[in-house]
Amino acid sequence: MISILPINHTEAATNYTVKTGDSLYKIAQTYGVPVLQLQSRNQLNSSLIYPGQQLTIPEQISQQELDLLARLVNAEAKGEPYEGKVAVATVVLNRVDHPDFPNTISEVIYAIDHGYYAFTPVANGQINLPADLESVKAVKEALAFRGQGNGSIFFYNPKTSTSDYVATREVTITIGNHVFAK
Repeated sequence: MISILPINHTEAATNYTVKTGDSLYKIAQTYGVPVLQLQSRNQLNSSLIYPGQQLTIPEQISQQELDLLARLVNAEAKGEPYEGKVAVATVVLNRVDHPDFPNTISEVIYAIDHGYYAFTPVANGQINLPADLESVKAVKEALAFRGQGNGSIFFYNPKTSTSDYVATREVTITIGNHVFAK
């Protein structure tokens, strides 16, 4: 089972008053927290909310971690469909939750395995370029749905990948030029 606890949180929980047109998903995406965590924190048995209702927004990842993840998504998935960008962010979050990987977004992104960075943009410096708005939105969507999905912890482009290992993993989905696997 995948954890839905906050990751590397630095910002305190806050209160939010539900407005007309709000949904749990919209609130979760705005604050960068998982929907399931939002429901759990507020003891909600369904996604039904109403205007005027007070919700406690759980602690969230720092702005620095959100920016770092968005920069990785931008560099790794430039030119890929939006859903592929969400999937790349989800891989990082799934690694944070997986016992075989580090416990924070920055540790996952900067991890070195067998002498190589796990993500090419770290090695080639593309991680230092600013993220576009679509990549930021994709990260927030991945955070909102954290703990759901196909459980992918790897992705690769079969046309450019040099890793034999990743090609042996169980494929979960293919989006654009990327194959996602667990």
